Amino acid sequence: MKTRNNNKTYILAIFSLLMLSSCAPKKDIVYFQDMNSNQEISSLVKNSTQLLSPNDLLKVSVLAFDMSAVALFNGQGISGSGGGSKTYLINNDGFIEFPLLGNIKMAGLTRVEATSLLKEKIGEYVKDPIVNLELENFKITVLGEVARPGVFHINNERVTLLEALGLAGDMTIFGERKSVLVIRENDGKRSSTSVDLTSDEVFRLPVYYLSQNDVVYIKPNNTKIKQSKANSTNLVLSVVGILLSAAALIVRLN
Repeated sequence: MKTRNNNKTYILAIFSLLMLSSCAPKKDIVYFQDMNSNQEISSLVKNSTQLLSPNDLLKVSVLAFDMSAVALFNGQGISGSGGGSKTYLINNDGFIEFPLLGNIKMAGLTRVEATSLLKEKIGEYVKDPIVNLELENFKITVLGEVARPGVFHINNERVTLLEALGLAGDMTIFGERKSVLVIRENDGKRSSTSVDLTSDEVFRLPVYYLSQNDVVYIKPNNTKIKQSKANSTNLVLSVVGILLSAAALIVRLN
C-alpha cells in the first residue's frame, strides 16, 4: 500500500514539473512590455510609402469631362465612351507602355508620384484629366506560428507588421515574440530583420511598414520545441512498445 502511494506521489510530481515546464513565462508572451501609459512613440512614417517596382501590376483609369477624349487612355477605341480601366505590368527595366504616351518610368515612384506623372502627360492631350492608379498585386506572406498562415493581398497603400499578424489571426502561444523575422527583397537581394515584439522598438524599425512581397516568419519558441521533442520521444517509445509486444507474442506462439 505504501509503495502504491509513493508511486502516486512520484507521478504527481512528474506531472507538476511537466506542467511548469510547458507554461511560457509572461515576459515571453506579452507584446510591448516596455511601453508606458500615454507614451508617445514616433514611428518611421517616411518608410510607410510603398515604392513601385518591376513586376508590379498597375490598374489605371482615366476620367475627364469629355469621356470620349480619354477612351484611348483606357485601352478603348476612338469611338469608345472612355469608361473602364486597364492594367499595366511594370517591366524589368521599370517602365510601362501606355497608349499614346509610350514608355513611362514607374519603378521607384510612389503611387501618388506615378499618378501625378500620368496626369501631367495625359494633360497634354486632354483638359483636366482625373487619373486613378491602384497597385493590383500588393501582397505579403505570413508563415510559422500563427493561427492562419498564408498569402494576403493588401488593398491599401501600406500595411504594418502588426496588421499583418492580425490578418493571420495573431501568433499562437508557441510563437517566438522576441525574434520575428521579416524577409525582404530589394533589387534581387534578400535581407532579413529580427524584430522583438515584446519591445516598443518595433515602431521605430524600417520593417514596421511592410513592403511588396515581404515574408513574415514566426519561429516556434522553446516550449514548442520541447513539446515536439517530447512528442517524438513518446512516438519512439510507443513504437518500441509495440515491437516488444509483437516479439513477446511471437515467442509465445513458438
